[in-house]
Amino acid sequence: MEAGVANHTFQNDQPMTKGETMFGFFYSRLLSEKIRGKSEVIIISIAVITFILHLSLVALVNLNILEMKGYSNLFRNPIAAIYTPFSFILIYEVYLLVYYLPKSTTIYIGKQYEIITLILIRGIFKDLANLEFTADWFSVKNDLKFTYDLVATIVLFILIFLFYRLNEREEETPEKNKPLLPEIIRFIRLKNIIAMCLIPIFLVLAITGLSRWVQGSFFSIDQIVYSFKDINTIFFNEFFTVLILTDVLLLLISFLHTDKFHKVIRNSGFIISTILIKLSFGAEGLLNTVLIVVAVLFGVAILFIHNYYEKMAHRTQQFSP
Repeated sequence: MEAGVANHTFQNDQPMTKGETMFGFFYSRLLSEKIRGKSEVIIISIAVITFILHLSLVALVNLNILEMKGYSNLFRNPIAAIYTPFSFILIYEVYLLVYYLPKSTTIYIGKQYEIITLILIRGIFKDLANLEFTADWFSVKNDLKFTYDLVATIVLFILIFLFYRLNEREEETPEKNKPLLPEIIRFIRLKNIIAMCLIPIFLVLAITGLSRWVQGSFFSIDQIVYSFKDINTIFFNEFFTVLILTDVLLLLISFLHTDKFHKVIRNSGFIISTILIKLSFGAEGLLNTVLIVVAVLFGVAILFIHNYYEKMAHRTQQFSP
């Protein structure tokens, strides 16, 4: 809906106020297309370097040059090394989520679904190193979880594809070609401000989460097993909590420019979807996987109904006297 209009307020011939100048300064250094491109190069470079470092640690452990107790196959199996670069790819996905927040609500939500799917895939790479190939596959807890996650990944991939297809159809509706109203421009401006505030918040959460895990893993023997078990929730548990609060704030602000029932239900449904994803971090086994799939399925269903509702409303307007 708002794609390509995030900078709309800057495209005029009027002199900018001091506030607008500061806004443009921070925007150009946090959310501009140029910064997005640079961030991609930096993150991919770090991912490659850390992948090589992780593989080096695996080699040192297997050669008995270095001893890493309490970490199972994380530093013994080369396949587990894929877990590390995927963690940095997830960081870039978090940045993209913030980047698309002012530009498109549906793409912003879609990025949430991409992130939880990548977390699931990252966990699969970790679980690959701990598989037990036995005749009774479904009696082994880790193997069973691995199977659930494989099936869930395929289902999520299909659902995300459908979600973006529905988003394309939403952008093709006649209402999208209308000039932007002043209240919508203000709403986009507010979303830009929220997005810029989220970047330092997520940065602090990432640093504190990593430091807690390092301290618990390498300096506290009693917490080694717990820290390794809880590795998937590092940063992302708090991350989705912040997203829920952000979504609620966006819902409240959206009332400034629209009170249409189907828009309110769509935005409320997206909040419920995010809450279900957040709840999945507190669940284990099959329940964890089911909550993730249900969350994305709910979001797709909400967007589908919203689009149909909007289409019918437009037809009613066309044929009304």
